[in-house]
Amino acid sequence: MRPCGRGLAACTESADSDGGVKISAMGCEVREPEDPGWIDEFEAAARRPLRVRVRYSFIKTYRPVLDDEPFRAFDTMADYRAWCEAALPSWLGYGRV
Repeated sequence: MRPCGRGLAACTESADSDGGVKISAMGCEVREPEDPGWIDEFEAAARRPLRVRVRYSFIKTYRPVLDDEPFRAFDTMADYRAWCEAALPSWLGYGRV
């Protein structure tokens, strides 16, 4: 028996066209992951304390120009906005819309 979105039910398994396994139960279809190790990793992560999970959930990504200095100060918001438009790449999303 496997859990289904509608409760526990006896499921039927069938091969999927791309080699995965499709599980059907009470009209509910759930696709098994192709890599069973993924479930083991997920369950191991779920057993970690919350503090550890939160620490690993944030990924530090370098942002060009913004991360090059510890801080910047501007006299007015207009100065800040003008600096953003002139100095930052548009893909960072700090430009005007």
